[in-house]
Amino acid sequence: MTDLRALRSAFGRFMTGVTVVTTRDASGTPVGFTANSFSSVSLDPPLLSVCPSRTLSSFDTFATCDRFAVSILAEGQEDVSTTFASFKGDRFATTRWTPDAHGIPLIGGAIAHFSCRTHTRVEAGDHLLLLGEVDSFTHDDRPGLGYLSGRYFSLGLEQAARDPGRINICGAIVEHGAHVLLEPTPTGYRLPHVQLTERRGLRASLSAALAARGLHAHLGQVYSVYNDARTNTHFAWLLGSCTGPVPAGLEAVPTTTLAAQKYTDLSTATMLARFATEAASRDFTLYLGDTETGDIHERP
Repeated sequence: MTDLRALRSAFGRFMTGVTVVTTRDASGTPVGFTANSFSSVSLDPPLLSVCPSRTLSSFDTFATCDRFAVSILAEGQEDVSTTFASFKGDRFATTRWTPDAHGIPLIGGAIAHFSCRTHTRVEAGDHLLLLGEVDSFTHDDRPGLGYLSGRYFSLGLEQAARDPGRINICGAIVEHGAHVLLEPTPTGYRLPHVQLTERRGLRASLSAALAARGLHAHLGQVYSVYNDARTNTHFAWLLGSCTGPVPAGLEAVPTTTLAAQKYTDLSTATMLARFATEAASRDFTLYLGDTETGDIHERP
C-alpha cells in the first residue's frame, strides 16, 4: 500500500509558484482557493490547468463553473496565500481584488492574471483536472512567490539578501505568541542569527542554527536587508514563528514592549520598534538600505 504521507512529501520536493484560483457561484458570490497545482498546457489554443480538490467547500462550484481566473502571487503575498488556503470567513473581504471583464475576481498585487473559459473537466482521483482556455491575461516582471516542501520562499529577495563580497549575517524575528524571542547579552538584547557561508542557502543555514539551539521556527518573509559599511557586514532578517517551550538562552519579550528595550545596536532597536508597530495590524513592510538610510516598501 502506498504511504500517502511519504508520497505527499515526495511531490512537495517539486518547486512551484503559488496561485489563487477564483470564480463565482450560482448566486454571484466570489469563491477561491490557493493552488500550486497550476500548469501551462498549450499555446494554440491557449490552455492552462488547475486541480481543485474534492475536499474544497467550493468544489461543486469549480466543477460546474463556465469561467474562472488564475492569479499568480507575487513575492511577499504569503498572507494572501494563507487566507485562500485556510481562512474560513469572507476571504475577499480581507484581500484586494478587482473583477475581470466577466466579473471574476483577480487578486490585487499578483504578478500575472489569466481569465479563462472552462475548456475541459477531467475526473482525476481526489481532484478534478480543470482546463481553461485563456481569453485575456496580464503580467509584469516582479518575482513570484515560491513554495517547496510545505514552506514559502522568495527567491528574488533571498538572492538580494546574500552579498558574497561581505560578511553575511542572517537572523530572525521569531514570534512566540504575543512575544518575540530575544537573546540577552551584557550590553542589551540581540536577535538569534547566524553568519552565512557560501555552502548553504540562507534559510537552510538559519534554520539549522536555530534548531541547534532548540528553536524550531517556521520562517516567513524577508523583513529587513541592509549593509553596515563600517564593518563590511550585510544583514538579512526574516520573520518567523514558533510554539512550545522557550529554548535556553532566549527570553520571550512582549511585543508591545520591544521599543522600550535596550539592544546591542541601533539598527536592531530601530527594526524592532518598526516591527512592534506593524505587528498590531500584521501589515509587515520590507526595509532595504543601510544602517543610516533606506526605503520601506509596502507589501503587495
